[in-house]
Amino acid sequence: MELSKRLYAVAGLVTKGASVADIGTDHGYIPIYLIEQGISPKAIALDINKGPLERARMHIVGHGLKDRIETRLSDGLEAVMPGEVDTIIAAGMGGGLIIKILTEGKEVVDTLSSCILQPQSEIYRVRRFLASNKLRIVQEDMVKEDGKYYPMMKVIHGETESYTDCEYIYGKCLLKKRHPVLKQYLEREMQMKENIFYQLFQHKDSESAAKRMDAIRKDIVLISEALEYF
Repeated sequence: MELSKRLYAVAGLVTKGASVADIGTDHGYIPIYLIEQGISPKAIALDINKGPLERARMHIVGHGLKDRIETRLSDGLEAVMPGEVDTIIAAGMGGGLIIKILTEGKEVVDTLSSCILQPQSEIYRVRRFLASNKLRIVQEDMVKEDGKYYPMMKVIHGETESYTDCEYIYGKCLLKKRHPVLKQYLEREMQMKENIFYQLFQHKDSESAAKRMDAIRKDIVLISEALEYF
């Protein structure tokens, strides 16, 4: 099974030997890859929609893995029993939805060894939620694919370290290991923000432009703080 760069990086955060529930599995690519590579002994492919779940089931059958990967129609972790798997994967969905899944599935989450999360939005909010719920980020990765940047994280139970706003936004682990893709992202963001600031500066007497400039200035300060790690 060939994975996209994003999904390959997500799968790379799974601990060898862990049984996995893949939430919003779509085509079932990650569970198939994890089984075929000998990373996971068994997996559950979950999706809230029948169409994607049936596509996943057909892919699983096609790869001869129907005895190792079970498909279940499920809203988040609804169809998973506590202790049934070691790890959950929630990738390619909004940060708000990931928080909802972790909150509503707390009974299951409490029994897990780890969660692999790849929020498509509101990553600052996700990191704040994890910290306030004694879920600690122990590993992060970031890839660029088709012009988009995708951060992802591995989370375990435990008290979190203190974070600055900059670290919540851009990822403490990514910053500490000076991740090259994050650096590229930060440099792009800095250029974009500075260009916007320059354009707004031409209309600085406008109240709305002045407010927007103030917000952009704060963003630039945070990006500068992040770039100091490199």
